[in-house]
Amino acid sequence: MAAAPLPPMAVPTPSPEAAPLSEGARIVNTFIAPSKTFTDLRRNASWWGPWLLISIFALIFVYSMDRQVSFDQITRNEIARSPRADQFDKLPAEQQAKQIRFTTSLIRYLSYGIPVTILFYFAITSVLLWVTFKVAGGANVTFKTAYAIVFYAALPGVIGSILGAVAMFSGVNPEGFNVNNPVATNPAYFMDPTTNKFLYGMASALDVISIWTIVLLGIGFSSNSKVKRSTAIVIVAAWYLFWKLGAAALAARS
Repeated sequence: MAAAPLPPMAVPTPSPEAAPLSEGARIVNTFIAPSKTFTDLRRNASWWGPWLLISIFALIFVYSMDRQVSFDQITRNEIARSPRADQFDKLPAEQQAKQIRFTTSLIRYLSYGIPVTILFYFAITSVLLWVTFKVAGGANVTFKTAYAIVFYAALPGVIGSILGAVAMFSGVNPEGFNVNNPVATNPAYFMDPTTNKFLYGMASALDVISIWTIVLLGIGFSSNSKVKRSTAIVIVAAWYLFWKLGAAALAARS
């Protein structure tokens, strides 16, 4: 007796991989669908796109300060807010002018050299987070990927640069300009930085751009490891809070 024919077996089809993203698509998705961008970093952990964009708008912001406020005035503002303001006022006019010229030149060179300085600053941030996630979270993330995550997560800073440039060209009081807090994205912008320095420092931590960046960093490391998204965000936020607490405490003691 012939055996009954077996029904055809359904062969499972592999799920299609997500299409690779271009640099432009990754930048756009950082704002509207960040998980897509950070997941794509597994394929290619390049960071030149956000670095170029951040650098361009940072230089536009620096140019706006140079034109609308001037680095000489920025230097004078920083000295007036510093603990050595009284000591500076007692110096002879020649020594005051010499210090202002030196500090102004230093601030100008550092400001226009921001495309280079952010490479080192982001490298330090990447090392810190990379080691933390590997040790505390057991994340198997390469340093190259961590570096790219930091760059893409920093893209909201472009909005801060745009807002700052627009504000300065719309009209700004040069003598009241604070280079360390130039845009009203946190409560400290509306406070006197010399009255209560610790409270001012902690109020500046409630910055919309910084919080946005923290969330993106958490998404980035979570998308490239087995660390839960909420846990990743808490890890980044803890480092941010530690840094702001330390900076505010040092400012209060000065």
